[in-house]
Amino acid sequence: MTPDTILILDFGSQYTQLIARRVRELNVYCEIHPYNKIPELTPEIKGVILSGSPHSTLDHNAPHPDLTEIKGKLPLLGVCYGAQYLALNFGGKVEKSKHREYGRANLSFIEEGSDLFKGVFKGSQVWMSHGDTIMDLPENYHVEASTKDVRVAGYRIEGETTYGIQFHPEVYHSTDGKTILSNFVVDIAGASADWTPASFIEDTVSQLKAKIGDDQVVLGLSGGVDSTVTAVLLSEAIGDNLHCIFVNNGLLRKNEFENVLKQYEGMGLNVTGVDASDRFLDQLAGKKDPEEKRKIIGRVFIEVFDHEAMRIKDVNWLAQGTIYPDVIESVSVNGPSATIKSHHNVGGLPDFMKLKIVEPMNTLFKDEVRRVGKELGIADELLGRHPFPGPGLAIRILGDITQEKVEILQEVDHIFIEGLKEHGLYDDVWQAGAILLPVQSVGVMGDERTYEQVVALRAVESTDGMTADWVHLPYTFLAEISNKIINRVRGVNRVVYDISSKPPATIEWE
Repeated sequence: MTPDTILILDFGSQYTQLIARRVRELNVYCEIHPYNKIPELTPEIKGVILSGSPHSTLDHNAPHPDLTEIKGKLPLLGVCYGAQYLALNFGGKVEKSKHREYGRANLSFIEEGSDLFKGVFKGSQVWMSHGDTIMDLPENYHVEASTKDVRVAGYRIEGETTYGIQFHPEVYHSTDGKTILSNFVVDIAGASADWTPASFIEDTVSQLKAKIGDDQVVLGLSGGVDSTVTAVLLSEAIGDNLHCIFVNNGLLRKNEFENVLKQYEGMGLNVTGVDASDRFLDQLAGKKDPEEKRKIIGRVFIEVFDHEAMRIKDVNWLAQGTIYPDVIESVSVNGPSATIKSHHNVGGLPDFMKLKIVEPMNTLFKDEVRRVGKELGIADELLGRHPFPGPGLAIRILGDITQEKVEILQEVDHIFIEGLKEHGLYDDVWQAGAILLPVQSVGVMGDERTYEQVVALRAVESTDGMTADWVHLPYTFLAEISNKIINRVRGVNRVVYDISSKPPATIEWE
């Protein structure tokens, strides 16, 4: 059964996914679609939100959606660009702002009795991010909110459940943003707020049973949250017909292969562990280019995975832990984004693997995957694990890869991660790790000069990895970890801490 749905039309805003996350927090299901690829408007779609955009409505190539079947027929909320579009293209006037309006503002006027602003009071803080201003509204539009500098901060259309707001209710800085979204989504659009982890599991298990039947399914486990929750959910639906394969590529964290297999033992999963370390390291020998390393790891993984899958009789399906941000990226407004790095999961299925794909988590954001996992009874230790790149330590060893370098980095990484746990800092960090740099530095140990390796420590906070800030770890902690690394890891004599945020840097170095 398809739940009540809010449709979000994406005009390329950096905040579009955040709108979806805020709607989901209201226990209402929503989907993001490009403005120029509007899906069929089924009865489950209760309302539509138009996102912001990096474009100006005044540009000659500005996004121009076909709202014929939406405006005046379904509840509609335009946010920032969406609000300006609904004003300009239906008889209003939009002009370039004399000064770009960006940052915090406060509502100085709210229309009494407004359905959209119910429970929001004068002085409420909102977040502005726009370079154009609505100067005049069409004849049947009515101002419902203003700030000191923006007269048309919010409006409604007489005779329609159509609204526009110039600010971004989805960002944290709009203090009553959740209230405004709830007013629109639940009260105005009438969407049922009953989309919960428990309902998702019930619906998905039922759908998987009907879709897969008695077929056999194979899944590549990584030890991470996405593949683990996918495995447990599938196991609920098809039991031992799910066959999980966990491949050790020799580039995992210290003792991770053994530890993860032990964790899976008590979860009732049908798991086969395959140690292919030597094969991966042999293929990577002498390779320095990060993209080449990724491709080698992807190719060898598929070869190993295919060999193991062929041992299982009558496999019809390949399960993958794809999540919603991956889906959104692949159907973005301007097509898939320019490749920063190749995808590190199974990715494109080779022609010789004639399997159908099942991706039960592909409507969920990362935090929702964790909530579903908790509802399934998966241990917090597994659900709280930091993300770890598919190519593993290969892209944290800059330059060529050797067994010696892997062992050095495993020891450094182990000291850092265990230190975060011991000091109660692990859960304050979204992702952490160490990078082995392709440089050596002069040091002094005892009475001897040394010329040894440099490692960089990296710790970031984020919600989904799309943006990230470096974590301000205590100096005393960094000093302690640096001292342990230099004293305990032979071959390292210098430790540095990466204080770059994303953007402009990425989380990984390669």
